[in-house]
Order: sequence, then C-alpha cells, then structure tokens
Amino acid sequence: MSPKQQRGQATADLLLDAALRVYAESGEQGLTVGAVTRASGVSLGSLYHHFGSIDGLVNALLVRWLGRLLEEMGTAVSRSRTARTGINAIVRTYLTFIREHPDAGRLVHSSQADRVGMAQAKQLRDAQEARLSPLAAWITFHVEKGEIAPLPPELIETLVLGPVIGLARRWLTLGDVDLDEAARVLPERIWRSISAEPR
Repeated sequence: MSPKQQRGQATADLLLDAALRVYAESGEQGLTVGAVTRASGVSLGSLYHHFGSIDGLVNALLVRWLGRLLEEMGTAVSRSRTARTGINAIVRTYLTFIREHPDAGRLVHSSQADRVGMAQAKQLRDAQEARLSPLAAWITFHVEKGEIAPLPPELIETLVLGPVIGLARRWLTLGDVDLDEAARVLPERIWRSISAEPR
C-alpha cells in the first residue's frame, strides 16, 4: 500500500470510528454528516470522497462490523472437530462479540441495518462472501458427513443464527437476558434442530 493509500485508509478509519461513537451517543437520528465530521476532525469533502454520502458511510460501518463478526465465527467453527462443538462455538462467539462490542452490536441489529439489509441484501451478501464462505463450507462438510440434517443451507443458517440473533437483540435493547446462561443452553437446543442424529 502506497503512503497515499495508507493516508486514505487512515482517514476512512477515522470516519468509521467516529460514526460508531456518534451512533452510540446519539442514536440513528444523531448520525449526521456534521456530527461525524465534528467527532472525527475530518473534512466534509473527505467524507464524501471516501463514502459518497452519510448512507454510504453507514453501509461501510455495517459491513465492517458484520465482517468482523462473521470472521470471528468462521475462525471459531474452523477450530471445531464436530458439528455439535461447532454450534457451541458459533453461539459463544456471537454472544461474546455482542458483549464485547455492544455499540457495534446495536448498529448491526438496528432497524437501520434491517432497512439496509432489505434494500441491499445481495450487495451486502456479496461484500461478505469471503467471510461467509468458511461458514457455508463448514455446513456443507458436516451435512456430507451425516452430522447435520440435509436441509437447504439457508434453512440451516436460519435455525442456527435465528435464536442467537433474537437473544442478542433482546440483550442489547432490554438487558434482561443472562448471556452466560444463554451460552450454556442455546447450543444444545439449536443442535437438536439441525442434527441428523435420530431423536
């Protein structure tokens, strides 16, 4: 990376970091161009140069944090020896991520993220393809081994992540969930829903 590219990346990182701070302090309504440029010390022109608009900045912020989450889950499942331990790793990694990065978690699980996800689902999925591949490969491998039921991959993904996402949203908004207890209970319940083993 050239010095100019390094400076550009540093500026983009400043804007992304500032955008998350502004979101954490002021919510979706407070996430404005003015608030981000003030918080970052970066010029309005630089924001538009790097992201095109405040929506472009928010999309990049979502992609950044979703990418980190997916990367951590991919790493966790790659270290698991069985499908069952992989489910445990996914649940624990997801809940740990939310506990350690609650501001990013609120953004990733926000109504704004839902709107972007609905409007640009294919683009977001394509942008995360490299990070999704290890999870998809893991599912395929364990289906072929006969550990996971031969269901469509998107259904397996929903059965695995749906309960975890629902619980994460509840913890982030209401705070009335014990994440440690959830990390103990959820993996086995999720495993029962996708296991190829006879009941």
